[in-house]
Amino acid sequence: MFLFVMILSAIIIFFIYKGNRNTYEAVFNRLTVNARHGDHSFIHILHLSDLHLENLSISPQYLYDKLKDEKIDLIALTGDFLDRKRSIPKLIPYLEVFQKLQPAYGVYAVFGNHDYVLRKKNFQTLKETLEKYGCITLQNETRTIDIKGKTVNIIGIDDFSTKRSDLPKAYAKVKNGLNLVLTHDPNIVLHMKDYHFDYLLSGHFHGGQIHWPKPYHLVKMGKLVRLNMIKGYHEIDGKPFYISEGLGQTAVNIRVGSTPEITIHTLSLTPLSKQEKQVI
Repeated sequence: MFLFVMILSAIIIFFIYKGNRNTYEAVFNRLTVNARHGDHSFIHILHLSDLHLENLSISPQYLYDKLKDEKIDLIALTGDFLDRKRSIPKLIPYLEVFQKLQPAYGVYAVFGNHDYVLRKKNFQTLKETLEKYGCITLQNETRTIDIKGKTVNIIGIDDFSTKRSDLPKAYAKVKNGLNLVLTHDPNIVLHMKDYHFDYLLSGHFHGGQIHWPKPYHLVKMGKLVRLNMIKGYHEIDGKPFYISEGLGQTAVNIRVGSTPEITIHTLSLTPLSKQEKQVI
């Protein structure tokens, strides 16, 4: 019995150690979306999600070293920065990295369910910190910008899982152009049949985080999980969206069968017809 307990303890310790080591190296994904042959009108979007500063092994320097030589036009942050007031100062070095990367068209952020764990005053401090360091925060609102002569609507839909999403409000000021949606919980796509988007970026699921043998714990997190849409590129009603595995972890700082993710999306600025849509 003693020997069995020792062996079991050793396996558990190794599992935890290995799972923790998996949080220190991010996978760098690149995706080209809605491209047609001969199209040279693109925007390069750095997408990061779910920093979870309480359980984040990726350092600001690591992030900068990975990205300093990349062409980045716009940075999209899709929520769950932290859930404790004392973690807010830890966010600043990452925001300074985003400033150093000098995205030509800015940094845009939406909030996730963990951010809303903060009480009103502390949440406002988080929001003000993001904005102080150049982030444009979007809560059911649209910012329309001109990129290379094209109209681009950056639509920030607030967190669906905490019932803060308001689609009519988010789309109220959308103009004719390309619609790029930023949101935390991707389950919102199941309610957007009447709301057009050319591309949607999200996070929330962490790719399961502990995805072994299967991420059974995600079932309670909505219908997309039951459709086996928990990470990467997908389409609903012909509309493309992406679910990041996130940069940090929640609850425990381990990953099994999932990896911290940094993604650069190269998105065509010319919307495609249904017949033309493809992903390279």
